[in-house]
Amino acid sequence: MGEALDLYETDFIRWAESQAQALRAAAGARVNLPIDWENVAEEIESLGKSQRRELRSRLDTIIEHLLKLAYSPSVDPREGWRSTISRERRAIQLLLDDNRSLRREIPVILENALPGMADLVAEELLHRGEITRAGAEKIRTTRFSEAEVLERWFPTPGGDR
Repeated sequence: MGEALDLYETDFIRWAESQAQALRAAAGARVNLPIDWENVAEEIESLGKSQRRELRSRLDTIIEHLLKLAYSPSVDPREGWRSTISRERRAIQLLLDDNRSLRREIPVILENALPGMADLVAEELLHRGEITRAGAEKIRTTRFSEAEVLERWFPTPGGDR
């Protein structure tokens, strides 16, 4: 049980996955306790899934605001975008501190999130008349590295790096 407690403190997602697996094994062994084994296992697993959803949401927000900083000519919201990016980066670091196994999922999440967020930002800026169709296409092809998303980097206006 000591290893499970350590895992609970250091990597909640791995703990939740291992506990769900242990509950299913106990159910398979026909342990005679009045426990809804499968649903309890699913609930514990869902705790880990919520951590993944939180990471995805925070990465989406960072990507959205990095793209706006890079391509929007607007001046007033820039400091707000920078503050939001910094706050989300800090929240992600805290999330990763508690869930070390999430770090390995970041490249895949970024790969999946970037095209959708780029399309969203391109449409928003196009709708507001801040960019041309050519500018929207440039946004849609923009990619950020993991380091650019997670570290203290900010794009310069105009989409130049």
